[in-house]
Amino acid sequence: MSPIVGVLYFVVSTYAWLIVIRALLSWFRLRPGTAAYRVHELLGRVTEPYLGLFRRFIPPARAGGAGIDLSPLVGLVVLFVIMQVIARL
Repeated sequence: MSPIVGVLYFVVSTYAWLIVIRALLSWFRLRPGTAAYRVHELLGRVTEPYLGLFRRFIPPARAGGAGIDLSPLVGLVVLFVIMQVIARL
């Protein structure tokens, strides 16, 4: 694997982890002003442009009275496919 491909793989996998962390933090009620809240907001600003692409086409799944956002799951699947393509370069 060339150094450029290695760096690209690292960037894509790091971005995937940022999406996972954002999704996990969304399960908790975070109080404004706390460190976790600031991290969640930062991750939202970083990952929203990518996840917003999927939200346009995938409506929230209804589970009882709540909607479940599936865009992180779909976004991660796409990133994992991209990582597999990169790994084969």
